Amino acid sequence: MTLDRRQFSVLLAAAFALPAFAAEERGKPEEARAMLARAVAHIKSVGREKAMADFMVKPGPWVDRDLYITVFDMSGKTLSHGANPRMVGKDNINLQDGNGKFHVKERLEIARAKGRGQQEFAFLNPMTKQIEPKLMFFERMDDIVVACGSYKPV
Repeated sequence: MTLDRRQFSVLLAAAFALPAFAAEERGKPEEARAMLARAVAHIKSVGREKAMADFMVKPGPWVDRDLYITVFDMSGKTLSHGANPRMVGKDNINLQDGNGKFHVKERLEIARAKGRGQQEFAFLNPMTKQIEPKLMFFERMDDIVVACGSYKPV
């Protein structure tokens, strides 16, 4: 099969557009902050039990591209995880990122001290299946911490 100039041009344009398209498909930090605010309001509106289940429904309003909600209790147990339901019910206080950072422990310490915050760590992006830098926003609600973050392209 041979390609004429027009076909080659279309393929070449598509090849260069893919990385840009992938970058546009990522959630942005402001979208993660907005999703976190909606998740906190959702918990207040429907209660914890229903909200924890809602946060894991795919597809759904709480799993958008590489944005998703996670919830931990103050001891580090995962109560809800929009990208990986296998983490639910597990004690993840000593979970380390690819750089050895105890990110759950750090998040809970900040939440205890300040009530809310943000942090950077490396985590598996559910879209790319790669470990990537992540900017996580979180807020404490009594004895739980609700979080949502966005991934940065490597």
